[in-house]
Amino acid sequence: MSPEHPLLESQPSMRTLVRESWQRSLDALATPAGLSPPAVWESRELKDFRRDHPLAAIMPVITKLLVEPSHDTGLLIAVGDEHGRLLWVEGDSVARRNGENINFATGADWSETVVGTSAPGTALVLGKSVQIVGHEHFNPAVHSWSCTAVPVHDPDSGAVLGVVDITGGVEAVGANTLSLVQASVAAAEAQLRIERLERRAEQERRTWFSSSASAGTVDTASAKKPLYRDSLQILGRDQGLLHVAGQAVTLSERHTEIMAMLALHPDGLSAEELTDKVYPEGTSLTSIRAEMVRLRKLLRGAAPTLVPESRPYRLPRALVVDAEQVRNYLDRGAHRLALNIYRGEVMPRSLAPEIEVIRHRVAVQLREAILADASPEALLGYLQLPEAADDVEAWRTALRLLPPRSPKRAAVVAHLEALEG
Repeated sequence: MSPEHPLLESQPSMRTLVRESWQRSLDALATPAGLSPPAVWESRELKDFRRDHPLAAIMPVITKLLVEPSHDTGLLIAVGDEHGRLLWVEGDSVARRNGENINFATGADWSETVVGTSAPGTALVLGKSVQIVGHEHFNPAVHSWSCTAVPVHDPDSGAVLGVVDITGGVEAVGANTLSLVQASVAAAEAQLRIERLERRAEQERRTWFSSSASAGTVDTASAKKPLYRDSLQILGRDQGLLHVAGQAVTLSERHTEIMAMLALHPDGLSAEELTDKVYPEGTSLTSIRAEMVRLRKLLRGAAPTLVPESRPYRLPRALVVDAEQVRNYLDRGAHRLALNIYRGEVMPRSLAPEIEVIRHRVAVQLREAILADASPEALLGYLQLPEAADDVEAWRTALRLLPPRSPKRAAVVAHLEALEG
């Protein structure tokens, strides 16, 4: 067992929760000195991301229960996504200006791996409510602040959607603050559940009306806009995660491959074309047709608005694929946004011909864009990916870009020496 870090040895009375968080922070950051939460989004990008995030649906509840009562109290109310990036920071105007001095502001990354121990980041790591008082923060610049944070869970899947935080002086960790935030989050989760039930009821009503009509079609133009964008996650995973109207559905590897192909070819694919993209050469069309029967059956129960059409096979509505989002952000020069989405190679174990092409294309484009144009911070983020661990050129580029006095140079030098040794 490795000896305890001197910083921890000097604080024997530290709470166990905080001590364990500091240890994780030291493993990720080496030192508390000079930490500055990076800004992840530009204003327009942040607006787009907030609009499409599930947490947008709870903001009216959070505003009513926490933001409005916080004016003239010295308190800030922050709502962050599942990665600890702050989507909204509201509350007392003076506190907001003071918070900007430590970049506790919209668009900033307050995850534990970036800024060390804080209530929002640590609550997301632990998946439970956390209060951090003054000097318990890993970053010395935050020692005059205290905070209480509570994760927000998806009412259907139980997955963490984000976090709600109150930050300020000692009043931010008062005896009643934790209960207040927990009650507000419970109300927000209940609101999510109600909206989903209402939406499902509306979908069922339209389905019944459509099947009961003797002629004509349902006017879909007046249909209620879905709460969330439909998306498919295939980065860093072989079983895709399909998000439909706020619900998450895990697909088999084959169904993930098929849905990815249909999403990336909105005009549709013939049975022959889809077979060539998903199966090894020489596979019979019978295989794709049988798989489509199984996929349609699954989607009728789990995501009826995405049941594929035939002749050609195509999706009835747009489906965002995370791998394509990465490429779009890279094309726009938004390297940090691309890295925030990238969770590893496209379906790493898939042997589908077209998936292998996409996997290579995304990985190469990401690497080339980061090495050619990215900031040092973005490049350091890229180096944390598994595929960059042995990339000597990338590590040398980081060493060249880092300022001479950067505390992060030592770790880069050590890694390069290990690679070249």
